[in-house]
This record gives sequence, C-alpha cells and structure tokens, in this order.
Amino acid sequence: MKKDQKSAPDLRDLLGIKEPSPERGGKKPLSKKTHFTIWYFVIAFLIILAIQSYISSRKDEDVITYSEFKQSLRTDKIKDVAITSDSITGKRETEKGLRKFQTVRVEDPDLVKELETHHVTFEGKVESKWLTFIASWFLPVIVFFLILRFLMGRMGAETSVMSFGKSRAKIYAEKEKKITFADVAGIDEAKAELEEVVEFLKSPGKFQRLGGKIPKGVLLVGMPGTGKTLLARAVAGEANVPFFSISGSDFVEMFVGVGAARVRDLFAQAQNHAPCIIFIDELDALGKARGVNPMGRHDEQEQTLNQLLAEMDGFNSNTGVIIMAATNRPEILDPALLRPGRFDRHVVVDRPDIVGREQILKIHARNVKLSPDVDLKVIASRTPGFVGADLANIVNEAALLAARKNKEAVEMADIEEAIDRVVAGLEKKNRLMSKKEKEIVAFHESGHAIVASMVPNADPVRRISIIPRGISALGYTLQLPTEDRYLMTKTELLDRLAVLLGGRVAEEIVFGEISTGAHNDLQRATDIATSMVKEFGMSQKLGYVTFEKEKQPLFLPSSLFPSREYSEDTAKQIDEEVKKIMDETYLRVREILTANRDKVGELARLLLEKEVVEEADLKKILELPPASA
Repeated sequence: MKKDQKSAPDLRDLLGIKEPSPERGGKKPLSKKTHFTIWYFVIAFLIILAIQSYISSRKDEDVITYSEFKQSLRTDKIKDVAITSDSITGKRETEKGLRKFQTVRVEDPDLVKELETHHVTFEGKVESKWLTFIASWFLPVIVFFLILRFLMGRMGAETSVMSFGKSRAKIYAEKEKKITFADVAGIDEAKAELEEVVEFLKSPGKFQRLGGKIPKGVLLVGMPGTGKTLLARAVAGEANVPFFSISGSDFVEMFVGVGAARVRDLFAQAQNHAPCIIFIDELDALGKARGVNPMGRHDEQEQTLNQLLAEMDGFNSNTGVIIMAATNRPEILDPALLRPGRFDRHVVVDRPDIVGREQILKIHARNVKLSPDVDLKVIASRTPGFVGADLANIVNEAALLAARKNKEAVEMADIEEAIDRVVAGLEKKNRLMSKKEKEIVAFHESGHAIVASMVPNADPVRRISIIPRGISALGYTLQLPTEDRYLMTKTELLDRLAVLLGGRVAEEIVFGEISTGAHNDLQRATDIATSMVKEFGMSQKLGYVTFEKEKQPLFLPSSLFPSREYSEDTAKQIDEEVKKIMDETYLRVREILTANRDKVGELARLLLEKEVVEEADLKKILELPPASA
C-alpha cells in the first residue's frame, strides 16, 4: 500500500522503532556502497597508469635523435655516455646547463673512435628486461588483483565461483533468537502441535527411552500472513538450538547441479550443529511435483528435489536435526515429500478467530501508544477473516495516521480509518466526479445499505461512503459480521445475494436506467448463485447432486486436462436454475426498495451532503433501535 511520505516528530515513538545497527542486521544504503565501489576501480586504474608512466618515460631526461647526439659529440658537448644494446644515455652541455639525455642506438662502427677522439668517458651496460617487465606490468596486475580481492570480500561470499555449491541458509545462534511462543498468538492449536518438537529438542532421551521417534519433518500449511515463519522461529527460540533459515528459491540456480550441492552442504552443516532446526520457507518453489513438465525433461529443479528427498532419507531421526517447512500451496507438492518418514506431520496454521485476533492485536500494540478509548476487543470483532499480517498492518497504519495528525496517542478513530484503508483502499478525495455520477453512486450505495438493513440474515452495516477508494471503487458499503462464521445456510446466501443486487436495482428504480457501476456486484452474485446450484446442492430441480469436482493437486493427471462430467442437458438445467435464483432475488429486492423508496432518497441525500454516513445515522433514517454497545 502506498504510504504518505510526510512524517511527524513523534512517528518513531508511536511505532516503537529503533535505528538498526550493523551488528544487529542493519543495512547500509545500496547507492552509497555502489558509489564507493566504483571509486575503488577508478583509484586502481590511476595507480596503474602512474606506474607505467613513471617507468616508461623519465621527465629529467632529454630524448634526442641520434643525429643530434652526433652533432653534440663533434662540438665537444658530450661529457660521458653509457652504451647499452638498445640505447645511449649520458650527459651533455646545453643552454640550460648540464643535462641528461637519451637516444636510440644505431649501428655505427666509428662511434668508439669518435668518443676517444673527443676524450668522452664511456662505458657499456647490460640492461635487464625482466626487471622492466615486472615493474611495468606484473606489479600493476598484483595491485589490481588485491583491490579486486578486497572488493569481492566486501560484496560477500556468494560472489565467489567456488562458493556456488555452498548453502545460503542464514544461521541464527541461540543468543540471536529473541522470538518465543509468547510472541505468537491466535494459533494455539498449531503451537500445541509443535510443543512436542520443542520437548524432543530439549530432552530427547525422554522419547528415545521408550523407543519413540520424533517426526523428521514438520510441514506448516496456511494462507499467506498467518504466521508460519514466525511460528518456526518461535520453536527454535523455545528449544534454544541453532536455526537454519533458507527459502526454497535459494536452492535453484542457473548452473546445473548447484541446487543439489547446496542441499548436501545444508544438511552437512546441520549435522555438525545438531541438535538444530532447518527451516525451508516457500517449499513449493523447490518441491513442486515431478512429471508435470509437458516436455518431460529432467531439469535442475527436479534434480534438487531428488537430492532433498535423498538427504531426508539419509540421516537418522534421532540425531536431533528437525526439518520444518512452510507453504501456502500444499496441493502442488510432490507426493514423495509428504509420505511418512519425510514430512510426517502437517500442521495447519489457520486464520485466527475473534479471541486470537484480540491476542494478536495486543502483541502488535505493545510498542504503540494507545489512547484509553481504544478497545482491542471491538477491533477484533470488526476484522473477521483477517490474518496476523493484516492486523499488524492495521496497527501500523493507525500509528502512521495518528502521527500525521500530530496526536499524542493512537485513537479508536485512527484504527477504524486504518481498517477502511486495508479493506477498501486509500481515499481519493481529490478525484473529480460529475454531479450526475456522484448522485448515481449515492443511490447505488443507499440501495445496498437499505436492503442489508431489511433482510434478516445480512451482516450489520457499519458505514456507507461515496468517497472513491482504491483502484476503481467509487463508493462502498461496509458490513462487518458480529461473529465468526464457518457455515452458511441457503437463506443466508439468498440474503447476501439480495444485498449485492440492491445497488443495481436502486439505480433502475430511481433513474429508470442502469450503469456499469454494478459490474463487481453482479460478478459476485453470479458466483454465489452458481455455487449454490453446482456445489452446495441447493436446487430443488437438480436435487442433492454436486457438479463441481473437488480441486485436485496439480500432480494428478486428471487435473491437467479438466473435463465436464455432465451432459449438455444438465448444463442447460444448471444455467436455468442459476438464472431462476437471480430473477427471484431481483424481484424480492425490487419489492423491498420500492416499499422504502423514501428512505433510499433520504439516505442518498445525506450521503451527498456528508459523503460518509455511520451506522447510527442509518438507523435513525430507518427508525431502528441503536446498536448495543
């Protein structure tokens, strides 16, 4: 979600945020590090140029031609010379005084006689080319190699070619893990399942004495954000053992055999640190079912998975190495991973109920300054279906909103606004809408709200708004259930259908025409009606039959080529039953809104005036008793 970049002085106090330090995992800005690395290469290049320039040319020597040398010799300006196989150096008199000179030697048989004739002191020298080569080329290469070695060390071990086969697991020592079961809430059943693993790691002799074997692998299954990774770290924190954490995608590399090598290295390290825990996050990136590749080839991913299966079979379950993995797509995992002896135990990390949500909110609100009017129990009741990550986001968003308004503490209104932002998206008050469109949206939302208040089994309406939110929502009617629900009756589904059709029918009654604004409502209503007929057996004409096959894992051949297992005549009857449900619901909703047209108009006018109408104002219009606190 996009957040406001403007911060207030008390933002970090409200959030309880501390500046990260390098010792505790704080990271330096990437751009600064990259800039520094580029300067290293520039300095190395300049050093090499300077060395070569110094050796190849000497500034205190005059480079002259051989004819100039001979002319100076004839005029007695040459004082002494040193002759090598390639050059002649020495001193000569010039207008600036006595200066050194250098020239290229040419074949001249009379040179020695002329030097003797002019009484010039001369000598022969044997020049070492190896010293020149080493000084001009070998030394700069060594300097460049040392700088490159230093940079590779700063960039990390993973840049080394020889380290491709090394495991990239992050190892957390016992003192580094601060997370325990006290930091995990809302998933009590999953914690109870893992207490046995913790007890085995603390006192393995208790189980081995009776011949019991702890499961080799524990697979955490749940929707994203339910706390699977947090639960695994809490197990390691409770058991006080080393914790190897790695993602499934870290095994897969472009080079053949690297993934299998990393698996072997990971298990070898784990054996040396036993008792310990290996945690593989996003196991589905590594453990996808083999054989579903249409080309039928044995690719690198399958080779890595084969090595993982072999390693899980190869080590003894009593060594104290526990493998934990997390995934939100268990249906695509290879069956060989899920058989007894590998991932024996499957722990479902489900969405928290109302009690669990309240406990999660208390944990995330520990470092946030809350106003006395904040009731976490009420917030938990207004967030059904939210997972731990959603609740953490709500608390954080509320703190940001309070800080932006320069408040001393987070108030209940800030949390309610944060819930709206998470559910419906960011407000877009500056979006320009014509008067006609705004009026259509007001009557549309009024239709939803009036029907939801009139049918007996609909969720209570908490708020109606015609302020655009999110990507395409021009308005919304917020309904929040009073309790968690796991089953729904046919009557409740029909009432939900009625609420979805309320906006479209209201437009038709008031304006005599319909708009495109009900597209999402119609889509959801059609899905519900289709599920009632095809899945739930709620059609009297078709009877107690389901026509929707259970969703199978992708590794089953039947799921690769789905087929319809009923006739065309049955398909026609299904379509007729779905249309019948929709038509009957439409007539019911039209009757409700026609009988309460004055209330629809009153609510729409209030929405056009205030833009947001709360539950209390809605109940006044409908002459209903106020909601109990």
